[in-house]
Amino acid sequence: MKCCIQSLLVFLAFTCSVALRAACIDNVVLVHGNTGNPDDWENTVERLLNEGYSQNQIFLPDWGSKSCPSCNDHNGSEETPVRNAISSALAQSCTGEIDIIAHSMGVTLSAQQIIKLNAANKVDTFVGIAGAYRGLLSCGVYPFNVSNATCGADGLSVSSPFLDDLYDKKIADRVFSIKSWIDQIVCGTGVCLVYGVHSSRIKNENRSYTYSYGHFGLQRYTSSRQVQLIQ
Repeated sequence: MKCCIQSLLVFLAFTCSVALRAACIDNVVLVHGNTGNPDDWENTVERLLNEGYSQNQIFLPDWGSKSCPSCNDHNGSEETPVRNAISSALAQSCTGEIDIIAHSMGVTLSAQQIIKLNAANKVDTFVGIAGAYRGLLSCGVYPFNVSNATCGADGLSVSSPFLDDLYDKKIADRVFSIKSWIDQIVCGTGVCLVYGVHSSRIKNENRSYTYSYGHFGLQRYTSSRQVQLIQ
């Protein structure tokens, strides 16, 4: 009997140890796009929960004006919620690393905050969905850009000082982009290419995936791919 009890205790200890190790996975930060909100990640959050993530491992910053898309840029109040979410996710990470999935303007905003926090070596995977990493042709080419904050020096005009500074910097150990050739925003002028490359592609990325879902559909309907990429 004593041997049986000891064996059972060893088995239970081993099982608990395995369970604890399995639960130790990277925290995930989900950064919405311009005038978006955390609820836009409903499909992704559901997928993460189904894959064994807990709610406290998912960070959902809420940034920017919801009524004035042309007022949002990458300088000032837009930065703070994203920076705080990344910092909190890192501080609470049992692995010492995090994953980031971002959509639209959230791609460039979260990349900027990674660099400002000097956290590139602590981001295991970065997934950029429908971003304008190379700029929006609808914003013009800096300094001959459309005159609003989103298209300004701290915005998404092609070759803006912000984008030029961001372009070649490391943001994660692994980087992926998800794009569409019928993107209503990135390809809003009818052209998706900036200097010969799709604007949603990220310099030095590991791989890019293409779907026909359009700008907003990419966020909603690629949740399985998003979660697969961070695992």
